Order: sequence, then structure tokens, then C-alpha cells
Amino acid sequence: MAVKIRLKRMGAKKDPFYRIVVADSRSPRDGRFIEEIGYYDPLKQPATIKIDEEKAISWLQKGAQLTDTTKSLFSKVGIMKRIAESGK
Repeated sequence: MAVKIRLKRMGAKKDPFYRIVVADSRSPRDGRFIEEIGYYDPLKQPATIKIDEEKAISWLQKGAQLTDTTKSLFSKVGIMKRIAESGK
């Protein structure tokens, strides 16, 4: 089973809000997921990003893959830097 860390769209029309979830890559975007690890609100100034770092790092160590967007969000929060430092 390929596991991905990706965004799940929530909110109303033209008012998006995203949850960062761990899901099977075969499930639909807004479908079933394994665990919720954070959220992203792009409409607030500045954009709000909240990620549970311990859960995220745990899933990445188990082999979960990041989508391009979540990789960008993880970089902004500093999780990618923390993973790179722990890998050395």
C-alpha cells in the first residue's frame, strides 16, 4: 500500500481550507484517510500552517511520500530541514 501525505480540501465554495492527511494513494482526494496531521488555511494573511511535527516525521520514517504541495508546506514550517539534520 502506497501511503502519501497530502491535502484534503474542506470549506465552502471559493473559501478553501485544507487538512493535511496521511492517506492511501489510491483513495480519492477528499475520501478516506488514515490520520490527520495538520491543517493549512491559505486565505488568512499570512497563511496559517499547523503541522504535528512528531506525527509527520514518524510517517515519513515509515515510508510515506509527500506530494509537491505538502513538501512546500513542510519546507516553510521547517520540518524538511529538521529531517535533513536528523538524517546526518
